[in-house]
Amino acid sequence: MSKIGKLPITVPKGVKIDLDGTQVTVTGPRGTLMQTIPEKINVAVEDDQVVVRRTSDSRLQRSYHGLTRALIQNMVTGVTEGYRQTLQMVGVGYRAEAKGKLLELNVGYSHPVLVRPPDGVSFEVLPKENRIIISGIDKQLVGMTAAKVRSFRPPEPYKGKGIRYIDEIVRRKAGKAAGK
Repeated sequence: MSKIGKLPITVPKGVKIDLDGTQVTVTGPRGTLMQTIPEKINVAVEDDQVVVRRTSDSRLQRSYHGLTRALIQNMVTGVTEGYRQTLQMVGVGYRAEAKGKLLELNVGYSHPVLVRPPDGVSFEVLPKENRIIISGIDKQLVGMTAAKVRSFRPPEPYKGKGIRYIDEIVRRKAGKAAGK
């Protein structure tokens, strides 16, 4: 039995879970999320808990068991609390500005970079701290958006300049040694 897959998911008050064949829909105070689950995985709502079971012990079913449970747990957490990802900009002249829904980045290029958020994701800019906060209810979408913003100027190992996750550690390298 999967260590993660066998754990039940506790459904908090105010969250509604609908099962329609292979579709799981989770509705909460922050919004609604939908996920298609694999055919041979059974999801059941018992009391105030969601239980995920597999029909066989094949390798594929075992791998889907824990994955499906984790996806449903992420949906429940997303519609109740939401997800946030914080990015830090390091570099002289690097700055971000929120223009309506768009995010404008000045990160050393000859032109500003405009980033349009996908539906369900929002940007918040803290200019004094040079930070960008990306928030939303879908964990995967928030993570992908943060990775996309980071990809415009990933941190480099010599000076440490670039856009990095707030908890990311950038390993620094020594520069070119002086010749004799």
